[in-house]
Amino acid sequence: MSSLKPSLPQGTRDFGPATVRKRSYIFNTIRTVFERYGFQPLETPAMEQLETLMGKYGDEGDKLIFKILNNGLGDPKNIEKARKAFEKVLDGKNDKDLTERALRYDLTIPFARWVAMNHGQLTFPFKRFQMQPVWRADKPQKGRYREFYQCDADVVGSQSLLNEVELAAIYRQSFQLLGIPVEIRINNRKILAALAEVCGGPEKMTDITVAIDKLDKIGLEKVKEELAQRGLLNDQIAAIEQYLNIAGDNQTKLETLKTLFANNETGLKGIAELEYLLKYPLEAHSSELTAQNSQLEAQSSPLAALNIDLTLARGLNYYTGTIFEVKATTAKMGSIGGGGRYDDLTGLFGVPNIPGVGISFGVDRIYDVMEELQLFPNDVHAGTKLLFFNLGDAESRTAFGLLQQIRAKGIPAELYHEHAKFDKQFKYAEKKGIRYVAILGSEELASRQCKLKDLSNGQQTTYSFEELLQFGF
Repeated sequence: MSSLKPSLPQGTRDFGPATVRKRSYIFNTIRTVFERYGFQPLETPAMEQLETLMGKYGDEGDKLIFKILNNGLGDPKNIEKARKAFEKVLDGKNDKDLTERALRYDLTIPFARWVAMNHGQLTFPFKRFQMQPVWRADKPQKGRYREFYQCDADVVGSQSLLNEVELAAIYRQSFQLLGIPVEIRINNRKILAALAEVCGGPEKMTDITVAIDKLDKIGLEKVKEELAQRGLLNDQIAAIEQYLNIAGDNQTKLETLKTLFANNETGLKGIAELEYLLKYPLEAHSSELTAQNSQLEAQSSPLAALNIDLTLARGLNYYTGTIFEVKATTAKMGSIGGGGRYDDLTGLFGVPNIPGVGISFGVDRIYDVMEELQLFPNDVHAGTKLLFFNLGDAESRTAFGLLQQIRAKGIPAELYHEHAKFDKQFKYAEKKGIRYVAILGSEELASRQCKLKDLSNGQQTTYSFEELLQFGF
């Protein structure tokens, strides 16, 4: 009988203890910031009804949704239904006889579904954060996986642009705490809608944004080719190219846009929303600052933190206002965060007029960036701090009593699992990165003392049991 070679599905990963600790460091840092801003935790199921997800992410996104086969296909009647349904799927059509459910593609649509189901019990504006895995049938590559975690923060039930300001501040503060230098890019879908109106009408919006969203990957010429394939005329493509070539600082871009969309109400509204966002300081300021310094900081800090990027489109159909994207400035990586405003997402589920805005952190990419830049603190690996050597039955029983008292103080500690030679127990401590070992032999047992050795410097000191319990590990 041949043995099966263990393997993982492509685009998924196992995480060992060291990796889990580092990932927990990222999760805990972001969670701390979310809670500072008044966001509450939420979790939704790994699977959703297929109809909940389909049609919400555009044609490109729909192709990446992992569909789940119906259970109960062992019934001959169900098998025949599934066979006929599969033929429809091959023609590009979905059929409930084959699949009714799918793994969630992101956290935003499930959240909108949850709000639609529970809106009568919520106090608005409702602020939630969510940290769970999502799945996409994408081509695996560096920084892109088929199973990965997202950390989202959303505010629903408010049209106030102050929510965008706070979400931008959450981005800035979180990445400062993680030590990652980032650029926070912003744009506004109303500006892109105005561009579509200039280039043939609102129905061109999806074609334009999907193509522009690929600019970083395929370059301007390929984007122009795709726009032509999508039916845009040469003069319309030229207008889009002119828009994409707008350069300068934030103020220059805004002034150029005002000229470009001088007669377009939608475009001017999008410009005004960007101006509002840029007026707010995103960093804390000392109360000792003079009024003049405070004013200067308020003018300069946001401009340093937020950069208008008119090529930013975020191809998801549900965005309607400000959109965000975050990129690390000192590492080669795609976006490590993104989001935006969606003014009627719950309307897709029969509950209209609940506006929202949200952001997402790409934890897996953030992890890769922090590894590349060596940003994890040294103590992130810390697990067990103290190991009691096992030197016999009587000794181990006394050691276990001390061990339990030390654990009760919140200190991670272990007793070696069996009586063994010193060398073996020392190697165990070294391989696990345990700093302190406690040696309690027959002599120490008689005198109610314990030898404590610091493996980081080799120093060994004898303590009474009482002194050991008070030691600051």
